[in-house]
Amino acid sequence: MGLAAAATFVVSTIQFPLMGMPAHLAMLGLLGILLGRRAFPALFASLLFQALLLQHGGLVSLGVNALNMGSGTLVGAGIWRLRAVPSGVRAALAGFCGSLLPVLLLAWEFEAANYGRGFYAVAAALASVAVVEGLVTVLAVRFFRRARPDLLAVA
Repeated sequence: MGLAAAATFVVSTIQFPLMGMPAHLAMLGLLGILLGRRAFPALFASLLFQALLLQHGGLVSLGVNALNMGSGTLVGAGIWRLRAVPSGVRAALAGFCGSLLPVLLLAWEFEAANYGRGFYAVAAALASVAVVEGLVTVLAVRFFRRARPDLLAVA
């Protein structure tokens, strides 16, 4: 869990510009695949260190960030459990949905708080990041299947 939290922390610090805003991978689907429901405490630790060390996310929004992103890890874990679907497809869907769901939840939360609907446009732009997350998750699952297949057991 500690290694997964550290990897999530490091991956999220690598930001790149996307349509005038900073974007980054989070690897939530992969975290869900590897840890299942245990991904929540690992993710929370990663978000806490981001807030304390990098002022990324913030302490005030830590709870809602953990809830939003944690939902992505749980969706990723749930998709991974669908044994009838080939593992490559499951990995791609877990990575894509695990990344996109928190963004959609955030957009909905901002709309519910009357901050406007422009966040749905941001969510649409971040769908391209979710596609990349799906591809990276497939590559990571292929690697783990060869190197440590025991890590891919259903948690």
